[in-house]
Amino acid sequence: MVSTERTVPEFKTDSVELDKEEGLMLYEDMVLGRTFEDKCAEMYYRGKMFGFVHLYNGQEAVSTGVIRSMRPGEDFVTSTYRDHVHALSAGVPAKEVMAELFGKETGCSKGRGGSMHMFSKEHNLLGGFAFVAEGIPVATGAAFQAKYRREVMGDENADQVSACFFGDGASNNGQFFECLNMAALWKLPMIYVVENNKWAIGMAHDRATSQPEIYKKASVFGMTGVEVDGMDVLAVRAAAQEAVARARAGEGPTLIEALTYRFRGHSLADPDELRSPEEKEFWQARDPITRFATYLTEHDLATSEELKAIDQKIQQEIEEAVDLAQSSPEPDPSELRRYIFAEE
Repeated sequence: MVSTERTVPEFKTDSVELDKEEGLMLYEDMVLGRTFEDKCAEMYYRGKMFGFVHLYNGQEAVSTGVIRSMRPGEDFVTSTYRDHVHALSAGVPAKEVMAELFGKETGCSKGRGGSMHMFSKEHNLLGGFAFVAEGIPVATGAAFQAKYRREVMGDENADQVSACFFGDGASNNGQFFECLNMAALWKLPMIYVVENNKWAIGMAHDRATSQPEIYKKASVFGMTGVEVDGMDVLAVRAAAQEAVARARAGEGPTLIEALTYRFRGHSLADPDELRSPEEKEFWQARDPITRFATYLTEHDLATSEELKAIDQKIQQEIEEAVDLAQSSPEPDPSELRRYIFAEE
């Protein structure tokens, strides 16, 4: 059974409310993610970047659709080891993300985290996590503290929502079930986002779980579960906006399963020989950036010239990020143990 056989839910755009400014913002955010990752691949294969690097190409609509429906810098986000684009959508400057990939002091994690451990206190990005499902309890904890501060300590400004991104493979881990249970029981302001890209490294999703439709697992906990086309930024955005509104109103968590696909191998060291050419072609034809560009032009929200200008602007931004990363200093060996504990 190949992953193309599961029907991708159709999203009606007739009732979508989208103005030109927001449309261009969504497009720019997705282009930023794609261009950034393409440059990472170039730097990696040129021997400028080392370690494990997992790229996000193809999944941009999920990051943009969810995080840009929240309050960047106020709400909380946790990611996986495929975390570069989540950091960018959360507002972390491209130069800081790139410098982190180069292991430099100017990186968002001061060069200590690298590709799989993006972190930014300023942007409430609570981390990329190398272990599968590790970010789920962290995000759940952030949601708990917001609810506790608001309801127990009387802080009316504590209405933050937490979004946790993880892959289909993580939905079989214990943390997933334990945290969904707690979040539902306590009505935590949580959004659990399953980026179902059909493959957990080399294991096909349908072969690894007794219930391939992950969003249905929410029903066990009396939680709202929705399935969306993860290659359609407007579909993801609509589901996220509803989930954010429910969470902020105290109505509890939502499990969003976004059906998406990674266009590259599991990591840049993966020859990507397990997936069939037919499967790749099916999903690549649904490229979220190409689809949204077409939507913008067909609905007179942007011209092709405006979109090209954004492409060029982002390309320049990424080139400048690489220049800064390469010229930045490496962490001083004398500070090897710094940042292990919180500093005053």
